[in-house]
Amino acid sequence: MSSGKRLQVLNSHISPPPSAMASEKDAALAAVPSDSPTIFDKIIKKEIPANVVYEDDKVLAFRDINPQAPTHIVLIPKVRDGLTGLSKAEERHIEILGRLLYTAKVVAKQENLKEGFRIVINDGPKGCQSVYHIHVHLLGGRQMNWPPG
Repeated sequence: MSSGKRLQVLNSHISPPPSAMASEKDAALAAVPSDSPTIFDKIIKKEIPANVVYEDDKVLAFRDINPQAPTHIVLIPKVRDGLTGLSKAEERHIEILGRLLYTAKVVAKQENLKEGFRIVINDGPKGCQSVYHIHVHLLGGRQMNWPPG
């Protein structure tokens, strides 16, 4: 097999299909930032089930229902405190932002992602944010591409 053909086969297993990327973009463009409860608030309150992999008094982590990698976990703060996206962060949010990143490292270790992982925070419609409750995506279990998106 030629190196070009090998790369094409390899990329078909690493990159999400264009239709998946289009649906993510559509969802982000349709989302409207508001103070109304989000799907994440409902998951925190156990009104909607989730495959929880980590929970403490500040952070909840669960498997994404539309995984973009073999390991795809979403980490959210249990209290939104006006932090709907990273661009809305204020100095008072420093502690929870650090806690989210540290917890991502803890969960990555728990998930045995020894060879590396990626952290993604989408912000705003052009950043493909579809839920306006700050959240961190932990992706791993495959080779990540660069540049992303």
